[in-house]
Amino acid sequence: MVPSAYMQAMSAFVAQNMGAGRPDRAKKALIGAISTSLAVGVILSYFSFFHGGLLAQLFARDAAVIAAAAEYLKSYAVDCLLVSFLFCIIGYFNGCGRTAFVMIQGIAGAFLVRISVSWMMSRVQPVSLFGVGLATPASTVVQLLLCAGYFVWMHHREKKMPAVPFVVE
Repeated sequence: MVPSAYMQAMSAFVAQNMGAGRPDRAKKALIGAISTSLAVGVILSYFSFFHGGLLAQLFARDAAVIAAAAEYLKSYAVDCLLVSFLFCIIGYFNGCGRTAFVMIQGIAGAFLVRISVSWMMSRVQPVSLFGVGLATPASTVVQLLLCAGYFVWMHHREKKMPAVPFVVE
């Protein structure tokens, strides 16, 4: 929920700054948001990886369920770190009006990576929730690579094009 809140805040902040003709401020906000989101992500990752059983006990009493949840949370811990970057960048792109790219990379991550990796890991014996859970950070890595490439392309393209003032009618 924390990275999602950052994504929404980034989207609004970036849109305001792009509209005000201050893309430099939007880029600085992206760096600040990633830094603070990552700080929270480190804490959540630590608890998910090393104390997943404790977290699971908040919702279940069955020892088998707690053990399975703790195993899954170890793979989730990796994603806690990665989404600190991804969600802030997605918020940045949304604020820049690049929503089609956001949709495409999200669909690619979900359908081409997350589902495929989940299915493949469910075929590896012995099946483990840690292995199946690795599909989520694998998807996030692919989405981050797509976002990084798009970010570089977008800013390379901006350097070639003259600045057009934003006009509200």
